[in-house]
Amino acid sequence: MLTQTWLPRLSFAPVNTAPRGDTLVVVFLRGAADVLNMVVPHGEDAYYQLRPSLGIARPDDVRKKKEERVLDLDGFFGLHSNMSPLLEAWQSEQLAIIHACGAPDESRSHFKAMELMERGVDDERGPASGWIGRHLATLNTGNSSPLRAVGMGTRPQRSLSGSVPVSALRSITDFHLGGDLRALQQMRAALETVYAGDVLGQDTLSIMDTLQKLDVQNYRSPITNYPDSEFGLALKQTAMLIKAEVGLEVSAIDLGGWDTHFAQGSSTGLMPNLMKDLAEGLSAFHADMADHQNQLTTVTMSEFGRRASENGSLGTDHGHGSMMMVLGGNVDGGKVHGKWPGLEEGQLVGPGDLAVTTDYRDVLSEILIKRLNNPATNEIFPAYQQALPNIIV
Repeated sequence: MLTQTWLPRLSFAPVNTAPRGDTLVVVFLRGAADVLNMVVPHGEDAYYQLRPSLGIARPDDVRKKKEERVLDLDGFFGLHSNMSPLLEAWQSEQLAIIHACGAPDESRSHFKAMELMERGVDDERGPASGWIGRHLATLNTGNSSPLRAVGMGTRPQRSLSGSVPVSALRSITDFHLGGDLRALQQMRAALETVYAGDVLGQDTLSIMDTLQKLDVQNYRSPITNYPDSEFGLALKQTAMLIKAEVGLEVSAIDLGGWDTHFAQGSSTGLMPNLMKDLAEGLSAFHADMADHQNQLTTVTMSEFGRRASENGSLGTDHGHGSMMMVLGGNVDGGKVHGKWPGLEEGQLVGPGDLAVTTDYRDVLSEILIKRLNNPATNEIFPAYQQALPNIIV
């Protein structure tokens, strides 16, 4: 039986203070995920006409193996079988899906679309800071923790940029120096000399001291194991930081590799493997954080979707409409939200893409207002008037 490593309560967050809102975990699927094969509109005939090879078989298609068929959700939409780890959260109504969701930008350029989405703006003339950075700046929590916002990776995500300092964290294990206590003491002494009188440097030392107390190698969830991947590690470390109460408010995590122009795969292959990593990671995190779900909101997003029709290389090209998922104890879960625009001729936009019927900022604005207690959405998403989609209960 697995046992959970004891996590000390560390001293960045003030003791016995009321939470100002949920911890927010933002998962960015970089490369434009093919959401039509993740949450499949199996009730739409046009889907199968557009994807004769890549389409995922209907739930009742007995010609296909079970693992090749869609897992039905509501009679019209279903999950790819590799997304099955999320069924429990769906059935417990702690997973909400927003389909045909995305940004107004139709450039179909990864760089431009990610830049605008992470800044939360319509065009390059908007503020240079990120939407999460503006959220942190407009929400005065009295939280001075250097781990208030963390970007999992070698450098913070664009969405975190702004006036509030944030930390980049690739691996807590890196701060242990392989368990060599002498090397740790030598590094600590050297850093103290270098950073004497430097406020930013003192924050670095505080982070180092804190992370050294967290034993990521021996940490085990009492419920589940995380996937052995960078994504799984990022989620596990996020869980550790939340449980250690170091003042974490936002964790930004990337899962890349979704630009599947050729040999995408339907039931097996590149895209299904990515879906498996995503679903297993989110499911493990959700189970691990079961006691924290009322103070935790996780959201996934991607810069745009992919073409509704498959291409000649058995892949999909850059599209438009995408999909978001919101996971937590305060969502209107067990539902696919949003207005479905259809995939018939005349319903698609541009060169043949799923239309956007819900702006991604509507979803994020509702999370900010209802779960993070930040009403300043006009500053966070300037020049945009949000319409709350009622995903948060």
